[in-house]
Amino acid sequence: MMEIIGASEYLSLVRCGAARLGASRKEINDLNVFPIPDGDTGDNMYMTMEAGCNATGETLPEMAQSVSRGMLMGARGNSGVILSRIFAGLAKGLDGVSQAGAPEIEAAMKSAVEEAYGAVSNPVEGTILTVLREGAQAAAGSHSAGEYSDRIADAMAQSLEHTPELLDVLKKAGVVDSGGAGLLYIFEGMRDAIHGVAEEIALPETESRSGAPKVDLDAFTADSELEFGYCTEFLLRLQKSKVDLDSFDETVIRDWLQAHGESLVFFRDDTIIKVHVHTKTPGEILNHCQKYGEYLTLKIENMTLQHHENHMDERFRQRRKAYGVVAVASGEGLVSSFREMGADEVIEGGQTMNPPVQSFIEAFDRVGAETVFVLPDNSNILLTAQQAAEIYKDADIRVIPCKTLGEGYFALANLDLSAGSADEIEATLGEAIEGVVTGMVSRAIRTTDQVREGEYAGFTRKDILASGPTPEEAAEALCESLRAGNYDIILLLSGEGTDAAEAAALRENLSKRYTRSEVILQEGGQPVYDYVIILS
Repeated sequence: MMEIIGASEYLSLVRCGAARLGASRKEINDLNVFPIPDGDTGDNMYMTMEAGCNATGETLPEMAQSVSRGMLMGARGNSGVILSRIFAGLAKGLDGVSQAGAPEIEAAMKSAVEEAYGAVSNPVEGTILTVLREGAQAAAGSHSAGEYSDRIADAMAQSLEHTPELLDVLKKAGVVDSGGAGLLYIFEGMRDAIHGVAEEIALPETESRSGAPKVDLDAFTADSELEFGYCTEFLLRLQKSKVDLDSFDETVIRDWLQAHGESLVFFRDDTIIKVHVHTKTPGEILNHCQKYGEYLTLKIENMTLQHHENHMDERFRQRRKAYGVVAVASGEGLVSSFREMGADEVIEGGQTMNPPVQSFIEAFDRVGAETVFVLPDNSNILLTAQQAAEIYKDADIRVIPCKTLGEGYFALANLDLSAGSADEIEATLGEAIEGVVTGMVSRAIRTTDQVREGEYAGFTRKDILASGPTPEEAAEALCESLRAGNYDIILLLSGEGTDAAEAAALRENLSKRYTRSEVILQEGGQPVYDYVIILS
């Protein structure tokens, strides 16, 4: 029985929670309120947890902070971002605690609830938030860690069962909240760890665990020149013996790094400073920063040998441009189109492949612009993009609230980076997405009041408006329901595996039916959706 939790015990709890979640992530994915194969909550939560499992720290607060930071950088989707904030709240609650028993765990969980609710602009009950809050409330007053873990897991299970009573969308679909289910599995794994009957997650081999990175050493020979420099990353713990922690202004380090390096990513979390910088003289960087503290982690890589060498282009050696654009899309055709329309970086992702915070930060870094406009193109990715924008301090990040692929597409179609100031460009992009309607067609994986399993559903956001035995018939019925003839442009994006001849016939039928509209067929190659219909 684990009654006192220190640094190593805390990491074990996290890893056991991740293992329990990982074993059930398909089940969580299937708890999708919408009857199409786009459920990814389990995957998002698992990959977020996994990102915190390589944490390091000698003390409990250090370990909790390391777990929190790892999960923050690896957070995917709304559920992953909320989960990362739960563990950020735990870290806050454990600050200054050398060992945690039931009272300390209770205080940390209270902090986790506050942090999770604060991360959501409009908290909705019947979700992961409810399961977290009701679990923590029920476990309060426990006398031991074992009792606390039993009570919170039992209460979370009961709370989860009641989520359909709080959300009609869950009740209609006949499922419980997927995020709440994921959280329950995590805490069940932690409970089992406290009782000594759980297994930790099997961590993938990484550079830190398997020795030297796998690189092509022949890419840098005795005749090579150090053209790109070194990618230098570290966590620096500020030391009381070197600085006054209460009054220290970390901008003195950031400003110096900006003057002596490139592609800087810099942020402070309490007494830890995270740095990513490109430099030809990493020794100079490290010697200078050590004046303020000591290193917790350190990584230096010759960028010629890095796996992502294909991303290293002339932009790293040019002056920073004024504006840049980062968009999200999936499908070879769509990614190509987004780049042609002006996106500097296209992060591949979508409904079933939500990119993590780290992907956005790396994209901002590669763009190298003073102001970066971000088009998330999916409501489940918007929160991740906003989280990345808060972290990144080396540019002015403007997240345009694109919640559908159609909104992102037409924002890019109306992109004019010479139109004026950043505020004016942002306003123009915001106006461009107003009035854009995006419809999708996908095969139903279960029967509902609106569609039968095996048929094709036509919908906007989460409202099923039409159905049909084939994707083309469902698309035609969806266009009729959306009154597509009232729009000037009907853009038809064919999905991955869609029959080209059937798509061409669909375009022809729509052109004949809606004579005043211009019907455009484009091969998008997007997964999940047989067709995406964008009306503008």
